[in-house]
Amino acid sequence: MGSRGRPKRSGTQVAVIAGAIAATVGAGGYGAYSLMSTSDTVSGEKQPAPVKTGPPSAVEVRAIARDFLDAWAAGAPDRAAALTDDRAAAATALTGYRKDAHVAKVSLRPGMPTGATVPFSVSAEIAYGGKRATWTYESELGVVREKKTGKVLVCWRPTVVHPDLRSGDTLKTGRAEAPPIKAVDRHGAALTEKEHPALREMLSSLRERYGDEAGGTAGMELWIARADKAKAGSGSRAQADGKDAERPDEALKVLSRGRPGTLRTTLDSKLQTVTEKAAGKRSKAAAVVLAPGTGEILAAANSPAHGFNTAFQGSFAPGSTMKVISSALLIDKNLATYGKPHPCPKYVTYGGWKFQNDDKFEIKNGTFEQSFARSCNTAFISQAEKLDDDDLAKEARDVFGIGLTWATGVPSFDGAVPVQTGAPKAASLIGQGGVRMNPLTMASVASTVRSGAFHQPYIVAPSLDKRQLAKSSRPLSADTAKQLRSLMQLTATSGTAAEAMAGLDGKLGAKTGSAEVDGQKKPNGWFTAYRNGLAAAAIAPGGGHGGSSAGPIVAQILRSAN
Repeated sequence: MGSRGRPKRSGTQVAVIAGAIAATVGAGGYGAYSLMSTSDTVSGEKQPAPVKTGPPSAVEVRAIARDFLDAWAAGAPDRAAALTDDRAAAATALTGYRKDAHVAKVSLRPGMPTGATVPFSVSAEIAYGGKRATWTYESELGVVREKKTGKVLVCWRPTVVHPDLRSGDTLKTGRAEAPPIKAVDRHGAALTEKEHPALREMLSSLRERYGDEAGGTAGMELWIARADKAKAGSGSRAQADGKDAERPDEALKVLSRGRPGTLRTTLDSKLQTVTEKAAGKRSKAAAVVLAPGTGEILAAANSPAHGFNTAFQGSFAPGSTMKVISSALLIDKNLATYGKPHPCPKYVTYGGWKFQNDDKFEIKNGTFEQSFARSCNTAFISQAEKLDDDDLAKEARDVFGIGLTWATGVPSFDGAVPVQTGAPKAASLIGQGGVRMNPLTMASVASTVRSGAFHQPYIVAPSLDKRQLAKSSRPLSADTAKQLRSLMQLTATSGTAAEAMAGLDGKLGAKTGSAEVDGQKKPNGWFTAYRNGLAAAAIAPGGGHGGSSAGPIVAQILRSAN
């Protein structure tokens, strides 16, 4: 009996040792390694924990968002900034939120996360000059895992503080830098953001530029002070995505109202409503309407309504709508004439590039007007060898005013037709290469054809601030203007623009365009046209063929003015 007891005690000893090992493994796994390893590692020395990888878990996302928002709300900008991936920028922004925006206290309530994004609501109390106001808005933050350390951090962006902020912008509270304005249309009707949401940024620009001239007095406000403060009529070269475009300061909260001065614009409120509705039928679009013969801007709209002002500051290849300017050049140079034969082969090679038409069509024994109406690329490319490198740039500038500094009254991009050589030179003739336009400039092109001369677009009369409008060197010759009108009328009645312009009468003309963009499935759709006393242009980014995407926008606008 006694001999059977010894193995039992031995078994108990083994169990105790195994339990000790298990306990050590549970404490981190390194003690077990020290007991069992035969390497030279010193017993008990801990090895670095592996760096975590992969996207943050739902638990991590909620935890870091909570800690960050709690620190921000507590008025601890350094502590909150330490939980971001850009500590310096976050600390500056969050400190300014309290100091420059004069936020006395803030309540931040996180919403339901979507992946690594956490929406949150903000209710801030602003205190300045004996005035207090409650400011509420919605924002969101993103969560990332730092590759080097594996830490989960808030991905810092200026939009975390407020969705309309971008790099370098600041929030300020104090006496407004410009008095408020009461903007009115050409007939005296009020123009408000509530009635015309597409005018939001334009109204801010008008206030910034003309608040003092309108005769108002400033109140106390909270506003976004833009890093690249917009100056009206600057003629800056905006980028298509808006990143480098000028934007005006924007009032976010009024603490005490100033007295607005009345500012008369060239806009037509009824036409503005029509233009906003027409552009709004597409998720992405922009349109501008002008009065031929004066250059007055009658309407402008962007979809979406809030955000980058594509209509005035966009910078896009105009595609075949550029053929209006190219045709004027070819007619002036006696290289093309309405009614005369003009080649439209399937392919043309120039500068090492092989150009073709849409669906590789050709027009055998065709005429110039047929090539224009059907938008034949090769008909224009074939003439490149007969042109000097700067001919197109000169025609665009000297006749159509493209590339001059336009003083419209608000920030705008006045187009670019650079001097190019080789294949890019040929591509420019069909609106590709380095040519860049927007609805404002293309509406002006149609306006120039309709009236016979360039009239710089403007939204506020130059007499108000004594600014000088841009002037072209020469008008269209009578013969060139007549031929261009005939070309655009044919396109509107039986060419690529006929479907969109169907049912319209009067003195009309149109041109379609489709501009290919690298990495984009569908081209940008363009349409420019005039009818009687209106000229308009629209772009539908990624919309496909201009006749079916941008065409209905312009047609709806022109149809409204019977």
